[in-house]
Formats: sequence, structure tokens, C-alpha cells
Amino acid sequence: MIFNNDKAIYIQIADRLCDEIIAGTYGEDSRIPSVREYAMLLQVNTNTAVKAYDELARKGIIYNKRGIGYFVSSGARTHIADTRRTDFMERTLPTIFHDMRLLGIGIDEVTKAWKESRES
Repeated sequence: MIFNNDKAIYIQIADRLCDEIIAGTYGEDSRIPSVREYAMLLQVNTNTAVKAYDELARKGIIYNKRGIGYFVSSGARTHIADTRRTDFMERTLPTIFHDMRLLGIGIDEVTKAWKESRES
């Protein structure tokens, strides 16, 4: 995984795990890799992975069964999608609309690009 400087690494790790949950890699109540396994997979310090797992547990996306490992919480996929959808609508989209106005890009042009991206 290539990390960027815009966000803390542990947040990027948490986002990746959320992506995997949304994609169905890990279903509800299924075990996810241990902190150590995930740290090795992503080639990061174990403490950084611990921080990511703690953040997801705090948000109720994963839970820990002592001595067994971490599991995906019931409703996690819906919770992640709803949170991301809200964030997109309230933060990302207004910035996109602003840029579209500045650059003179119309909705028809965006719709065409969207359709073309789905075909490739």
C-alpha cells in the first residue's frame, strides 16, 4: 500500500479496512486479520495498525473477542457506506461543484465522463 501525506497512516489503514468491508472481503461477524498480520501485510509498524484497529473499534465497525481476534460488527457495511455517503455529499461534492463552476464544466460533460468510466 502506498501512503500519502494528506492523512495519518493509521487513518489510511482504517480506510483500507473499511474499503475491504464494503467490498465484501470481510462479512459481518467474520474474523479480520490480526493486528500483527495486517501490519505485516501493509509493511507498517504494529503500533500503527493497533491505532487503526482501535479507531475502528471505537466507531463500532469492528469488535474484539479477547483471545480470538477482531471481527466485523453487525451493520458495519451499512454504517461505513452511510458515513462515507454523508461525507461525500457534505464535503466533497460542494468542492467539486465549486471547481466545476470555476472551470466551466457542465453536468452533461460530467455525466458523459461518468458513463465512459463505467464502460471501461
